[in-house]
Amino acid sequence: MKKSVTYLISGILLTSFVFGIIACRNEENPVVYQKGIFPDSLVSLTGLNSDFDDYNISLYTLNNYLPLIFSSNRASNGEQFDLVQGVLVYTFDQTTGDFQLQSEISDNQFFNELTSMLTTSGNDFGPYRLYSSLDGFEYTIASSVNDDGNLDFHYVRNLPYFGAAAPAITGPFPAIKVNSIADDAYICFDTNQDSAYFCSDADGDFDIYLLKRDASENMDSWLNSDYETPVRAETFNSPGNDKCPYLYRKILVFTSDRPGGLGGYDLYYSIFSGGRWSSPVNFGPRINSSSNEYRPVLGGDEQFSNQFMIFSSDRPGGKGGFDLYFTGIKLAG
Repeated sequence: MKKSVTYLISGILLTSFVFGIIACRNEENPVVYQKGIFPDSLVSLTGLNSDFDDYNISLYTLNNYLPLIFSSNRASNGEQFDLVQGVLVYTFDQTTGDFQLQSEISDNQFFNELTSMLTTSGNDFGPYRLYSSLDGFEYTIASSVNDDGNLDFHYVRNLPYFGAAAPAITGPFPAIKVNSIADDAYICFDTNQDSAYFCSDADGDFDIYLLKRDASENMDSWLNSDYETPVRAETFNSPGNDKCPYLYRKILVFTSDRPGGLGGYDLYYSIFSGGRWSSPVNFGPRINSSSNEYRPVLGGDEQFSNQFMIFSSDRPGGKGGFDLYFTGIKLAG
């Protein structure tokens, strides 16, 4: 039996997959790799991609599984973006170092209900999921076009879903705290949930903004409280458009069309160290292209020695317009 590390990136097929290290230690199959390695090659998530645009993926860890939701305009033949659920499974052979990745669209009743509750009559973007240990609820936040034609945040919440009995989902509720008269999108929180980052075109071009919060306050109460003007996160912003921030531990990744990039929109990262964020760094030609790269998200696993990133790109060779891609990265953060 080969030694492999098997994981499920989804909260969808929990009853069908088991997490952890599947290994049989013997002389024929010695453990050569103590930890897995996400390869640095770009892998198209062909099981998720369509002939249209697929992007804005969301990952969220809870008890060893990662639900996966993203935006796609496939259902309307390119006219409107709705939320779609999928599953991503990867394995790593601890003897040979072989990494395998599979992806597919899923049809789970709980996530069907969740995505349908967040889907509006307009475009729906940037799903983000988090778990609040303070109140014990999972939150899923999305941005949708409101009656005035602007993007606003709204959310649903539910008790944690473990793949058995599906908990009730309440909402959707408007996220009054962070909704302005401009376009507001792609919210994320730091590990302590005392800082919220998102992008807005309140000043014309899109910039990344910061809103501090009291981590001891109930998340639901905070999102429903009176609007508060955020602060521009100047470290990340440029004369161009800076969008789609995503936080993973002490690493913030985002997309920008600032001068000096390789294409239209490029992906950048910044690392929090010594009490401050570093100047943004372009991911370079291994990831960025002469086309557009959009909405990066980071993930990791203690069984692996590096992180992974999923993003979308409309580079040549894809299945549709924007496609979803997976790659390994190694950043100190």
